[in-house]
Amino acid sequence: MKKVQYILLCASLLLADACSLLDTESQDFIDPKKYYKTEEQLQSALNGVYATLAQTSLYGAMMLGRMGLSADIGYEAYTVDEGTVGYYDVNPADSKIRNYWRDLYDGIGRANLLLENIGNPEMDEADRDNIRGQALFLRAYYHFLLTTRFGDVPLVLHTPASGKLSDVRIPQTPQREVYLKIIEDMETAAGQVKPIGEVECGGRISQSAVWGILARVCLYMAGEPVNEPGMYAKAKEYAAKVIGTGCHALNPSYQQVFINYIQDKYDTRESIFEVEFYGNNVGTYSTTAGQVGRNNGIKFTNTDMPEVGYSIGSIRATPYFFQLFEEDDERRDWSIANYTLSDSGEKETVSANNMWIRFCGKFRREYELITPKSTTHTSTNFPLLRYSDVLLMYAEAVAADAGSDATELTAAYEHLNKVRRRGYGRDLNAPAEGVDLPVEGAVSLLEAVKDERARELGHELLRKDDLIRWGEFYDRMQSIRSTVPQTYTSNYYVAARLYYGNVQRRDVLWPIPTYELSVNPYLVQNNGW
Repeated sequence: MKKVQYILLCASLLLADACSLLDTESQDFIDPKKYYKTEEQLQSALNGVYATLAQTSLYGAMMLGRMGLSADIGYEAYTVDEGTVGYYDVNPADSKIRNYWRDLYDGIGRANLLLENIGNPEMDEADRDNIRGQALFLRAYYHFLLTTRFGDVPLVLHTPASGKLSDVRIPQTPQREVYLKIIEDMETAAGQVKPIGEVECGGRISQSAVWGILARVCLYMAGEPVNEPGMYAKAKEYAAKVIGTGCHALNPSYQQVFINYIQDKYDTRESIFEVEFYGNNVGTYSTTAGQVGRNNGIKFTNTDMPEVGYSIGSIRATPYFFQLFEEDDERRDWSIANYTLSDSGEKETVSANNMWIRFCGKFRREYELITPKSTTHTSTNFPLLRYSDVLLMYAEAVAADAGSDATELTAAYEHLNKVRRRGYGRDLNAPAEGVDLPVEGAVSLLEAVKDERARELGHELLRKDDLIRWGEFYDRMQSIRSTVPQTYTSNYYVAARLYYGNVQRRDVLWPIPTYELSVNPYLVQNNGW
């Protein structure tokens, strides 16, 4: 059984008021003079910082197929969300966007409280540094999630001196400066947290997790809209650090990677950083479950048969995504379910010519071990960083960095080919004719990585961000729009037309929430909103 530690009484303990750090006159914080007195209290406070990841507005529910993050490889087909960000019908008053903003700043506030009081108890200094490093990383990661979606955002590095408006109204920091602070804090954290071999699970921050996310941050900063020089080289450096630990390897089975998430099994060689969930929100563990598979699974909504596994099936794959795969790539029929479920729970094979009806298949409720299955929650963990992502980030950084040499290029192709071999069910360490890509140069490698990231990481909430940083988002979305049948009336065709038809150039960023603008006059709305 997994050892879930982070969701206890922490959410209510650290901040009695769940509102944004930036939006109210009064804030009801725990008095640090009465808390943070023991190592156990520091650990409990750290649990509360982790708990932000599992919030409903984030990986606990809404990001799982309901906020438009699958971009060109998948579209939302859940009519409840029409008129929201899930269908690219975005407005600054959208509750999903507002709650995303608020909960991340709530997590940042928790991290700041912990960091400012971490020196209080007497304890082993290595253990104190480990807690400090995790909190510092998570604060940086939450800022990363904010700047990725909103651009210039307030950089909040301290708790307010008081609840006065003058102390909580904080102006936006330019995105480049936000990125630089994220990198600075993560680099510091890397020297304080434990190596992956000393961390029992991907649900806790390790050096590998920090280095891997640093590679991602550097790639994002290297691309649109910041275009920071030298960041591809930094991304290459940090991805190489993860590879160089010797602690990671691809799981030979692509399918097993996700079955492990579903069945609460750790594999830190492959899964470096993941969001923890536990139970089904029944009985003792009533606040620890999530909605992985329940939201982004294969649709089944017959509540009279809970044993099958209820799912709203919010995400359907596009024909473009399906056609990216070759016939013998085993990832295709796992990532894109080749069957639907009848009302009686029977699998019904999807006809070859029906390309818009297929659901995301990575998080299949049939593999769950906890019974009875809930219609509202699951215990399935969600991946934030897998080793295959690290290998592909290294390959991309080598391809994009003008300073890469021939040895690095050869290594990059080998890392890419290992990912491909696993996808085709081949031996990871043996050349595979017809699967391996020949070493042809940096330009070819970069284009190959772009397609491989879709095949390998589809529906893991990275696709929209990838397209944006490559400067391809709007054109890719319009390309998919042109392929949607315009006269068919099935609900999934209607959903696809809405999803892709609503996309505008401004959608590379979300709008600053209306409420935040109303209470903080220093905030400036993003262009186009």
